[in-house]
Amino acid sequence: MPANIVVPEVGESIVDARVAKWLRREGEVVAVGDPLVELETDKIDLEVSAPQGGVLTRIDRKDGEDVKVGEVLGVIEEASASAGQAASPTPTPVPATEATAADKTAADKTRSSPTARRAAQEHDVDLSRVRGSGDAGRVMRRDVEEAATGGNGRTTEAPAAPATSAPTPAPGSSAKARPIAPIAEARPTPGDRSEERVRMSKRRATIAKRLVEAQSTAAMLTTFNEVDMSAVMALRERHKQSFKDRHGVSLGIASFFVKASIGALRAFPRLNAEIQGDEMVLKHYFDIGVAVGASEGLVVPIIRDADRLSFAQIEQQIREFAKRAEDGSLSLADLRGGTFTITNGGVFGSLLSTPILNPPQVGIFGLHAIQPRPIAVNGQVIVHPMMYVALTYDHRIVDGAEAVQFLVRVKQLVEDPGALLLD
Repeated sequence: MPANIVVPEVGESIVDARVAKWLRREGEVVAVGDPLVELETDKIDLEVSAPQGGVLTRIDRKDGEDVKVGEVLGVIEEASASAGQAASPTPTPVPATEATAADKTAADKTRSSPTARRAAQEHDVDLSRVRGSGDAGRVMRRDVEEAATGGNGRTTEAPAAPATSAPTPAPGSSAKARPIAPIAEARPTPGDRSEERVRMSKRRATIAKRLVEAQSTAAMLTTFNEVDMSAVMALRERHKQSFKDRHGVSLGIASFFVKASIGALRAFPRLNAEIQGDEMVLKHYFDIGVAVGASEGLVVPIIRDADRLSFAQIEQQIREFAKRAEDGSLSLADLRGGTFTITNGGVFGSLLSTPILNPPQVGIFGLHAIQPRPIAVNGQVIVHPMMYVALTYDHRIVDGAEAVQFLVRVKQLVEDPGALLLD
């Protein structure tokens, strides 16, 4: 019986996808569960596996095509012994070099993420020589990029090649006969006026659409304040080593602002709400989204019930989200929902910005770079580490006074970290 390969239902908010790359070709024999094709959605990338064993007899949707949930991507027919004998009465010997390359390709698919394999093709990296940093040694995108740029500790020595000509990899193999070239060599030379047309990924296109929608549907306004980071930085310095020894993660500034934001949201609950028709939905739980920048575009994974978590648990979740965002292993559940968002442009050096709302949320809190600046303290000018903070809010349900007081409350809590324990 033939079996259709269909675009799976990933979640109620995802209705379409894009065929990123077929991993098998027409005519290949596959086993049930073998990865067949990679799909891009606006939130996550995923692999579609073979629903049954047999022969991939037909590929209906090619690389780069947009598809809907439930559409047929291709067909697998059950393989029969007689058909196999008729099609190939005399087995053709496979050269040892080609068999080795094919085996290596199969191994690469099981020990590397889809984004890692894509990066390996882009940068001409042999995955068999890349040391993985993921679970069970799985190769991630960051490992490939570090290997491509000559990073330390990311490649393993390959067996010495014979002095004669190099073997030709089997078709579809990720093995490369030529040496790895640094990425910098592919950059335009001075005076180059060539152009390149690159199609947006599904995620990038969706980000663009949602940002424009947010600006056209919400009454966005941004207010600013500045926070003296002296107390937080002193506390981190005193406890950074013991904190890392106990919890296995560094004590960053993000957890302080997550805790402070929750304290301010309790005082001004309309910033933890959303608009549905002519009603405000006030949420009495705190699912805080943390914007994470990845090579495929910005994503906002959610820290669920953040008010119930410790500083260490928050730091651990943020670190894990950043890692999974880069290697493409975030799930739809990681991204769904959220009542309020925090974004930190300071990690890229931003001094000041106006964040755009993440609908249907009505508030987004922006952090920025910490810089030493002169401020007046008890009548004296003293240089302290300062950070500008921003709050963009939907003026339809949040008044300006609430927004200003929200930032004042965050400022109070961060400048006196002990108050976070009492709030």
